[in-house]
Amino acid sequence: MATTPTVFLLMMSGQIEGGDFPEFDDLYVKYNFVYGPDWVITSGLEEGISQVCKKNVYGNQYFVWNFPLDVTFKSTNPYGWPQLVLSVYGLDAFGTAVARGYGAVHIPITPGRHSRIVPMFVPEASSRFQKFLGWFMGRRPEYVDTNVVARGEGREVTRVRSQGSIKCQFNIISRDMKKLGYDATPNTMTTPNGVSSLPSSSAPGAGASAEPSSNRDGDHS
Repeated sequence: MATTPTVFLLMMSGQIEGGDFPEFDDLYVKYNFVYGPDWVITSGLEEGISQVCKKNVYGNQYFVWNFPLDVTFKSTNPYGWPQLVLSVYGLDAFGTAVARGYGAVHIPITPGRHSRIVPMFVPEASSRFQKFLGWFMGRRPEYVDTNVVARGEGREVTRVRSQGSIKCQFNIISRDMKKLGYDATPNTMTTPNGVSSLPSSSAPGAGASAEPSSNRDGDHS
């Protein structure tokens, strides 16, 4: 007799494709995952660091990392759905590695191929004097714990400004979610002919999803 599963699996592969940071050069990306207490990584890497990349000197001056992502999670419930946290670093005029951007995005819920544009930001000094002092001493404002960008606590007292963006590709496979009562299939819509079809933003191989990548609605339930 078949037994009812007690956990479901979320398998994600993909890549940190590239980024748009027109003001800088020689950048690299660090990544890690933030997830709830009921989630466990069963295979793959929880964190990593890419190669240093120079921007394209022709055309749009885009950074191309094509850094692979491959991880499998298991969980008993969707609370604390995993987020990918991205941190971009580069050297300043003094040769010191400084943060060029922070960002986070939830791993897509629905199976298939997804593209996400992740807006990046950096913390700002609380005063002009501190900003000048940080520039003069080569110590720019940075997060001690980069996972703070994936949480809501304390974010309202942090001054930040937008700086660049990163494009990520995700290939999602889930297992046993429906057996546990969770429906993660893409929504369908009815055509004039009465045939159901996937929305263009959810179809495999489609372009960037219409869902904002900077969603901070909290954990999925």
